[in-house]
Amino acid sequence: MTVTDMFRLDGKVAVVTGASSGLGVAFARAFAEAGADVVLAARRADRLTETARLVEATGRKALCVPTDVADPDSCTNVIALAVEELGHVDVLVNNAGIGTAVPATRETPEEFRQVVDVNLNGCYWMAQACGRVMQPGSSIVNISSVLGLTTAGLPQAAYAATKAGLIGLTRDLAGQWTGRKGIRVNAIAPGFFDSEMTEQYPPGYLESRQDRIPAGRKGDPAEVAATAVFLASAAAGYITGQTLAVDGGMTIT
Repeated sequence: MTVTDMFRLDGKVAVVTGASSGLGVAFARAFAEAGADVVLAARRADRLTETARLVEATGRKALCVPTDVADPDSCTNVIALAVEELGHVDVLVNNAGIGTAVPATRETPEEFRQVVDVNLNGCYWMAQACGRVMQPGSSIVNISSVLGLTTAGLPQAAYAATKAGLIGLTRDLAGQWTGRKGIRVNAIAPGFFDSEMTEQYPPGYLESRQDRIPAGRKGDPAEVAATAVFLASAAAGYITGQTLAVDGGMTIT
């Protein structure tokens, strides 16, 4: 196997949550381009059609499954369907997430719990379902955030807490599963990329953050998607329990 071959995912099956929009679409497309068949999971199943078209345009299979990651039974179901239809699951990209920007004294219990249910609990239920069926050599990539490592000027207590929690979850699952099951578990902490979440930011907010980014720009979704492909591939076979910031240098300032 050449070094270039190590980045390929031919014959693999990847599950991408939150695949109906934003970075989820970029992840699905990148994994298909790397050779994997892709299971597309999202609550808004009607919006998976375009993502499926992008996957199938590469010659790979796309399986669309309505999924609410906050529901453990829904997570078990998507993995069971993936195994039934495609034979196995080799990669999980835990991408589904929501966020709020509510001052801490005004955030309701319902708002906080909803973010925890999706961003942290949902990643755990998906990882748990995969951990039961994945074979040695498999990989889980959790999508955290630079807000799990630093702050960025908006009141995002629930979001930041869940993304920091996801980094801890990544370390623990790597410790439990890498040696015993042969499943590597890593996380990515993206900086600012165009997504539905960034569309909700106040006007001028992203521009005001540029002085904290040595690269001087937002990221291209293909850049973080390529990082996920790397972490899932044999090229990262000796990497587990790590969080890789893909942020243009934001977390070093």
